[in-house]
Amino acid sequence: MPMISKIGRRNFKTRILHITILVLLVAGGVTMVYPFLLMFAGSTKSAVDNNEMSIIPTFLKDDTKLYHKHVEGVFNEILEQLHIAYDSEAISFEEVNPPTQVNEAMVDEWRAFVADARLPGYAYTCGYVSAPRSQTMCKTLRAYKNHVRDTLSKDIAEANEKLGTEIHDWNSFAVSPAQFQNRVIMPNEQPVTQHFWAFKEDQPISDKTWFSVDGFYKKMYLKSHYTKEIKEYNEKHDTDFEKYSDIRLTRTVPSEPKQAEDWEEFVRMTLNPLWIRADQSAAPLYREFLAAKYGGIETLNRNYGTDYASYADVPLMAEVPFGGLPLADWMAFLSGWKEPVAPEVAGDKTAGKFHKIPVELLRVHSVDFMFRDFLEAKHGSIEKVNTQLGLDGDEAYTSFIDILTPQKQLHYVEFKKRTAALRKEFIVRNYITTVEYMLLHGRGIINTVIYCSLTVILALLVNPLAAYALSRYKLPSAYKILLFLMLTMAFPPMVTQIPVFIMLREFNMLNTFAALILPGIAHGYSIFLLKGFFDSLPQELYESASLDGAGEWTMFWIITMNLSKPVLAVIGLQAFTSAYSNFMFALLICQDESMWTLMVWLYQLTTRSGDGVMYAALLIAAIPTFLIFAFCQNIIMRGIVVPSEK
Repeated sequence: MPMISKIGRRNFKTRILHITILVLLVAGGVTMVYPFLLMFAGSTKSAVDNNEMSIIPTFLKDDTKLYHKHVEGVFNEILEQLHIAYDSEAISFEEVNPPTQVNEAMVDEWRAFVADARLPGYAYTCGYVSAPRSQTMCKTLRAYKNHVRDTLSKDIAEANEKLGTEIHDWNSFAVSPAQFQNRVIMPNEQPVTQHFWAFKEDQPISDKTWFSVDGFYKKMYLKSHYTKEIKEYNEKHDTDFEKYSDIRLTRTVPSEPKQAEDWEEFVRMTLNPLWIRADQSAAPLYREFLAAKYGGIETLNRNYGTDYASYADVPLMAEVPFGGLPLADWMAFLSGWKEPVAPEVAGDKTAGKFHKIPVELLRVHSVDFMFRDFLEAKHGSIEKVNTQLGLDGDEAYTSFIDILTPQKQLHYVEFKKRTAALRKEFIVRNYITTVEYMLLHGRGIINTVIYCSLTVILALLVNPLAAYALSRYKLPSAYKILLFLMLTMAFPPMVTQIPVFIMLREFNMLNTFAALILPGIAHGYSIFLLKGFFDSLPQELYESASLDGAGEWTMFWIITMNLSKPVLAVIGLQAFTSAYSNFMFALLICQDESMWTLMVWLYQLTTRSGDGVMYAALLIAAIPTFLIFAFCQNIIMRGIVVPSEK
């Protein structure tokens, strides 16, 4: 029944009151919903949009913002690799704009080349494997983790044994997207490398990036040796390039001396030997170098594990191994090695022969040149390539050296096909990371269910019993007891944690559910609240029940507890929220990981994760409390509304 009649609502002052109440209610609702929407938007963020403060994630409505997030994921949040692959100067992923035009024919040529070349695993990497800034688990890494669990073992110890790894648990599972361009990084020979390479070969082309030695030469070598501006380079080489992107790395050493100096230093000292090839005419020089270093062929065989009859049988490696002495010797031959000399001539700088492969016998064998060779073999001339690509005028290529890998165009073409799937991925990936962490990490969920259930059950039993005794038996010291119970609320939990910890330690109860539950099983405010409610119940009910032969337990359980459901719902909700949100006390009392509750595990997750995962964890953690409150609200409202109507 309305509190104000229809006639009363016609009054002007009453309408103003109604409008004021509605405005206040709407404002209150907004203040509750707005932070929730901000948290939801935050749970979808990555490093590229972490500073945005919008209640609706911008990538949901703006394809350019989505493209920024996608490119960030494809390059595993490593901006330098984008510079190399895209020949870009962008200072952040936010400044990487989609290509203004896409040559579909060029993209098709690249697809054909990738399918035909069957490039080795070190020639490319896979996106969405790592997120060092966002610190979340990306889709390719999740897929690979599931692949390992399905193909090798669901037991992490057994999987480690097969992969040759030492991963602590499935939530620590990670793969490093190594960039095999610099000399300091070589593929390792562990089983995990070959296993991951076989996996990434089957991944969609949209998520792959291929290493560009041409881009690495310009972006990482030249720009580190000269200023970021092209002026210093032009002055030294007597050129007039407008930007570093205009420079091209040649396959062999250039004829111009100053450019040859850069090329030789780059190839000998910086470039990964995986991309370097030597002419077979260097084989005698290589054998001479090995003979000078090892002496007799028996020493070489013992170190290499081979059985060559003589040095004449030692081949010049077409492709270097990933490790070991053969790789070390090849790199020494590449950069230069001087024979050791006798002590009596140690001071003579001319003593000892210097072995180094001549620069004229070196060439760069990279994906860039392989793509150009593919086009030349397929079309024959650069004119036919231009015709196939529909290029003319200033857009036409003048030679094959001008052609760069069209990775940016390929990624954009694939991006346009997958915008819906990408939006879904960015919305759910931080939630998936959180849920997988909770499910696969320890016993957090089981411990929390047991802890909260026992806490609520005992709170609804111990507190009502204490309040019933004080209410029914009218003890002379009842008010002193109530005062004592209320005084316990004057001390913050942080003050009592240390003495409680010491007491539980003396009782040998640490790392048990009893240690979590017993200190808070009786709550002063709950007993005070229940006693006041029990005092308001009609005494005639108890007198009638007593005359009918009901015992004290029957009167407590059948009459008192049934009539007290609204206030019991409040007590149960309070006990649940207190136990569920208990972090510091749970961590202090239960330092054994097997006894950690969900809040402790989520705290551990947020310390090693980005903001997006943190927001997702907070929202997921709020769901149980919301459900319990929704379950209890009808009972609580009944206790408020029914007495007022009576």
